Amino acid sequence: MTNSTGAGAGILMDAAALDDFMTQAFGGPLGWTIERVDTDGIRVRQPTSSANSRPGGTVSGPTLMSLADGVAYMVLLSRIGPAALAVTSNLNINFLRRPRLVDLVTEARLLKLGRSLALVEVSLYSDAGGADDLTKPVAHATVTYSLALLGDGPIAGLTIDPDPTGGTGIQGAIQS
Repeated sequence: MTNSTGAGAGILMDAAALDDFMTQAFGGPLGWTIERVDTDGIRVRQPTSSANSRPGGTVSGPTLMSLADGVAYMVLLSRIGPAALAVTSNLNINFLRRPRLVDLVTEARLLKLGRSLALVEVSLYSDAGGADDLTKPVAHATVTYSLALLGDGPIAGLTIDPDPTGGTGIQGAIQS
């Protein structure tokens, strides 16, 4: 059975593999907890602090946009494997209500996976533990990724050649 995203039915990277990849690719832990990875999508939690705030005691827009982009990237990677050259080509975000300065929970699902583009839908929530917290999004985003740098489609057998100097490996050669 194939699914509507065009991706294979299985997950190629689980939560541990995604966490390892993101830590390596971005030079350190992101401070996010991957709570779920399955064929329906991914769920990630980010604690917030005053470093994520803006005047008025709310979460800043750049924090929400960064989380939406990062979680969308992870849901794509979960389906195509470790492809560092999938790059954001568009991010559209709607801020729906004032996010409280509490944990942010983000859910993303892959809507379409084509040969050159992937489309991801992302919903972001403020979670203070209330019964309705995860039913009322504070923001909604759609993110498009270009897969053009990956060669002949998103699953072209690309791997990252580890950097022998002990760096992130992202600077290493891409092999097919």
